[in-house]
Amino acid sequence: MLNYIWFGMMAIAVVVGAFTGRIEAVTQAAIDMAKVSVEIAIGLIGIMALWLGIMKIAEESGLIRIIARALKPITVRLFPDVPPDHPAMGSIVLNMSANMLGLGNAATPLGLKAMEELQELNPNKDTASNAMVMFLAINTSSVQLILPATVVALMGTVSSQIFITTILATLCSTAAAIVAVKLMEKRKRFAVDSEVPERKQEDQP
Repeated sequence: MLNYIWFGMMAIAVVVGAFTGRIEAVTQAAIDMAKVSVEIAIGLIGIMALWLGIMKIAEESGLIRIIARALKPITVRLFPDVPPDHPAMGSIVLNMSANMLGLGNAATPLGLKAMEELQELNPNKDTASNAMVMFLAINTSSVQLILPATVVALMGTVSSQIFITTILATLCSTAAAIVAVKLMEKRKRFAVDSEVPERKQEDQP
């Protein structure tokens, strides 16, 4: 579906550019954005390698278990379907910590790792589990205890003036996201069948 959307957007841009006589600007913008995408991708390689390495060290040393155990009272209620000692819980905790500290793209590899491990626990591989939906909601609306580096770079000294308001706004957004997920997952329309599909097929006559 996304492929059709992107193709439609590009087709519209080319058609509008041709009708308005700005096809050269459209072409130049495509080239410039291609360069930017490569720069972003290469820039993320180092960050992903660093944080994946840190996460591996933390996992082998037992640090993830210690952090997960400390946050167990919260994570158990937010993710009741995930075993407290499962590696997914450690990845979730580290991702949430990175987001709270405003590390931005540095939290991306931890989020991807958490989703991969949650998918392993998901019995219905073609449908997002309640834990995956909850994690995505928290990740998107993450509480910001420290302003992201990009905001500080863009706003400079002015960024300190929105410190308290940022914490309050992100607290409200995270609370709203958690409440929304908890309410939605209880409705029959959004209920997720926890039974393994293969087992269901075997039970059918």
